[in-house]
This record gives sequence, C-alpha cells and structure tokens, in this order.
Amino acid sequence: MIFVFLIVDISASGQVCSGNFGTNIFDSGDFGSGSSQVLPVDPRIAPGYRYTTNLPPSDGYYTIASSLRVGQLHPSWIPITDNSEDSNGYMMVVNASIPPGLFYEQVITGLCENVLYEFSADILNINASWATDRIKANVSFLLDDQEVYATGDIPRNEQWNTYGFTFTTNPGQTELKLSLRNNAPGGIGNDLALDNITFRPCGSQALILPATVANICEEDGEPFDITATIIGSAFDNLFVQWQQSFDAGQTWVDLVGETNQNFTFDNLRSGFYYYRYLLADSQEKLKNEKCRTFSNTKVIQVIPKFVNVTDSICQGLSVYIGDRNYFTSGIYVDSLQNIVGCDSIVTIDLTIVKDDLNSFFRVVSPSCDNLSDGSIQVEKLTSKGPYSVQIQGQPKEPPWRINDLREGFYNYKITDRYGCLVDTLVQVSDPPAFGVNLGPDQSLVLGERFEVSNIVTETASSYQWSPASINCEPPCISVSELFTKDITVSLTATSKSGCEARDEVQVFIEQITDVFIPNIITPNEDGKNDFFTIYPQGVNTIEMVNELSVFNRYGRIVFENYSFQPGIPEFGWDGSKSGKEMPSDIYYYSAYVQFINGISKSYTGYLSLLR
Repeated sequence: MIFVFLIVDISASGQVCSGNFGTNIFDSGDFGSGSSQVLPVDPRIAPGYRYTTNLPPSDGYYTIASSLRVGQLHPSWIPITDNSEDSNGYMMVVNASIPPGLFYEQVITGLCENVLYEFSADILNINASWATDRIKANVSFLLDDQEVYATGDIPRNEQWNTYGFTFTTNPGQTELKLSLRNNAPGGIGNDLALDNITFRPCGSQALILPATVANICEEDGEPFDITATIIGSAFDNLFVQWQQSFDAGQTWVDLVGETNQNFTFDNLRSGFYYYRYLLADSQEKLKNEKCRTFSNTKVIQVIPKFVNVTDSICQGLSVYIGDRNYFTSGIYVDSLQNIVGCDSIVTIDLTIVKDDLNSFFRVVSPSCDNLSDGSIQVEKLTSKGPYSVQIQGQPKEPPWRINDLREGFYNYKITDRYGCLVDTLVQVSDPPAFGVNLGPDQSLVLGERFEVSNIVTETASSYQWSPASINCEPPCISVSELFTKDITVSLTATSKSGCEARDEVQVFIEQITDVFIPNIITPNEDGKNDFFTIYPQGVNTIEMVNELSVFNRYGRIVFENYSFQPGIPEFGWDGSKSGKEMPSDIYYYSAYVQFINGISKSYTGYLSLLR
C-alpha cells in the first residue's frame, strides 16, 4: 500500500488582520436570515453532525436559528440571539458530539497566490457562567485538513468572542478547504454557537485622510485632490483603482483611468459624492475581488448655493433662517453663511396650518383589581404623519402600545409632521374589586349552624371551600353548615373574568351536651306526659339514643328500645309491658346517648308512673 502525504507550507499566526480588508469571500458566513426561528432546510455544512429543526439540539446535532429562548434550552444553556443587529439573523448552534469532529467545512476557489488572508469566526460558549462542571468548547481552524490555529478553551463568559488568524497562500495556490473542528469531548458541556465566519484578503492600511466629510461650496469652490494614503508593507508593489458609489456606498463602479494615488475632485455641482480605492500588488489581483483590499470611504459634500425649502408648521410655531424668525404663511428669501463658510440664498415657502391634531386611545383595564395586565393603544390620530411619539418620556416606534399596566395615569406626547403637539395623560382604571367576605369569627354552641350570606361581591364561576365538605354551587348566596368542633373555614373564589379572592374565618364550638329526661309519666292519653323518652335540651345535639331501658322496683325490664331518634314520644315507654298497663309505682331507667360530636354518655335515674 502506498501513502502519499501532502504537506502545505502555510505560515499562520493567531493574530487578526491589522490593515484593511477586502470582500468577505464567505458571503453566507453569517448564515443569512429568515422569518422563521429555525432554518427549515439542512444547509449541509457540518460533515460530522446531523441537522435538526427541534430546539434545543441534542448531542451530535446542530441547527441554524435566530435565537434560543427560555423553554428551548438545556438546563445549563443561556438564552441567546445571533451576533448581529438583524432581528431575523441566523447563527449556528452546535451540541457537541461525544467524540471530537468537524462541524463546519467549506471549499474556496478562485484565490490568488502570495496573498495574506484572514480566517475568523465569532464563537459563544452556550453554557452559563455558573456551570463550572461543564466541559469548555475548544475549536481548531484547519486549512486543507491541517490544523493551523486553535482557540483553546472558550470561556463561559456569556458573550461572543472573536477568534481568527492570518496566513499567506503559497505560490500557485488558488484553492483551499477551510474547516472548523471541535476538539473537546461532548457529553456534559462543550456546546457552542457560531456566527460571522469571515475569510477575506488582508492588506496594508488603505486610507483617504482625513476620514471626515470634505465640504466645499457650490460655484465658489475649487477642485482639489484626495490621496491614497497607504501605511504598512503588506504589498511589495502598489496598484490602485479608484471607485465611486452612486447609492451611498451600497455598490461601487470603477473610475476609468483613475489608477494613480491621487484623485482630483472637480465636480462642483451640489450633492454628496462617495469615493474609495482598491489596492493590490498586481493588476491581475486588482481585478479579482478575492485578492484585493479596499480603503475607507471618503464622502465629499458640495453645499448648494441656492436652497429652496417648502415647509408647513403648526400654528404657534416658527422657523428661524439665520437670525430671522418666520411665523406666518408666505414666501421668504434670505441669505446666510453656514458653518463651513459657504454663502447660500435660501427661499422658504412657509405654510402655517391649523392645529387639528387629536388623539384617541383604546384602553384595556387590568383583568382584576391590583393586577398589571392593562394596556393602552393609540387607536386614531387626526392629522398628517409621520408622527413622533413619546410614552412616559421615552421615544416609541409604531405600534404605539404599552402593556402590563397597573391602574394609573400614563403620559403620551405626540407630534405630527407640522410640529403640532398633543401632551396628554391617559388613565387606566381597575375594574370593580372582586372580593370574598365570610364575616367575623363565630362562636357557637354545639348544634348551632355556621351561617354566612352575601359571600362574594359578584357571582363567581368557581368556589373552593375548606373544608371540602361545604358544597355551595353558583350563585352561592348563602351557606349553612353544622360543625362539631373548632375549625377554620376558608373560601377561594374565582370571578367570571378570572379574578381570584380569598377569605377565612375561625369557628369556635362550645361543647354543650345537655339532655332532658322527665321524672314522671301519666299515660292517660291527654297528650301530656303520656310517654317517657329522651329529649334534647335546647339545641338538638343528640345524634342517636343508642339504648333506653326501664326496670321495675324488682329489677325486671319492663321496656327497652335501641337506636332511635330523641324527642319522638312513640319511641319511648307508654307505661305498659306486652300491652298490659303497669301499676303506679317508682321505676328505674338507664340510657346511653350518642351526641353529634361523637361523644357518648350514660344516664340513670328514677321515674314515677302515675295513673
């Protein structure tokens, strides 16, 4: 078997470029942007990993997402967004596989030999700073499968860190494979986010000095030179190509024949003019955007001689031109000198408009008393925009809505295109308070019922009582319950709008267990004392008469009954035995009584039977 080893002689360092850059050859190095949180299609850029659209990715998976939010995180991960000002911008999120491996790879063609390039990326350790037991991410940068730079352990500092290096291509080299490799083992930790991968030419500092805007006067100005100022020795030879942008720096056009270090500006018509130059060490490289760098942008402003202004302002306001103040409709001509010394003739066509700015708001009260879920929305403005809106002193972009509000007054300042102003306080009011009222504590004697009425301030949708034995269905106007011991009664009620209220009351029970037992019986059917039985004393506290027995003077049973309700004559003794009337005499009784509080008592005594 024959092995062939390819040795690439590339000089590289862990330093980023100190001069000017060229175009980023990785036009997708920031992973783009999109309206969905997760890129729905696998970009196939991580040869050692599988793609997922589920958040968070598991070990060995990666995803392209705009953010990681609460609820989409592993326990030690932090919520993050991509490293750009684009709210829809994407980043790459990698949950490291158990073995180290490649997680990014791209092949770059069309390069130039003997050119200095920078390869860099923004990397974030996703694990929180407190997760000290998590493995730290560690990334290597590879050129043609050879490691040329390693980040070392990426700190858990909860911020993006830029890593990169510069290198020079070899003679004849026009193609490179660029890779990123995870070095640390996965499992617990070693999770990272990646953004803004750049691969771009690096050269000497290419400047047009001074960097500030150059101002000249229309008609009165003179042509002047701007000069390519090159600092450093990145190029042995210098080739320059001046360019101009006609869309404020978005795109650039070569200026034919302008290849010297000096460029003469001689366009004295009013306007803004944008210039830069390309720099390389050969004509061929100058034509290849992958091999050249460019300077800073120089802006030249030609200040116009004649200025025409049409303006409309709100009644009561005024316009200053120079040292003059105008506050009525009309056409005014004045001359002034600006801060750079240019004389201008200003003509202003001024219209004073009536203040007809009125504002209308949609106010949503908090759902419950003392909650903070109210809102205010500007519903209509009667005037012409654009509008400038401040809420509570802070500028606000449309829609002009504030949420999570408590009861109170909120300041809106609204200015229309004419300067007309509405400065108003908008009131948010709580709804009527929903409440529960069980009244004061109650002291009862055994057998008395706990009673409350007018329990809630409005009909509730649900009632949760303690003890749960209380059953009160809506509208639950009143409650009557019998308790046999001290107890705490509470109610948590929910209104139809979802508001919750609670109250509780202490109920104290005095344990009085009295009975009435007659000592005479006259069974003559006159409806008075015809029967002998056990009666409640006052409030009925008797659960059951478990036993009642009557004995004659000789100890023989003449009557007995078991488990019957008290106070019902027919359950007692009618003065007979087996249908035969017993003679007048003194009799003896015994009784066992069970009370509603679970206590049982026995009673004995003498009874007179009179006929």
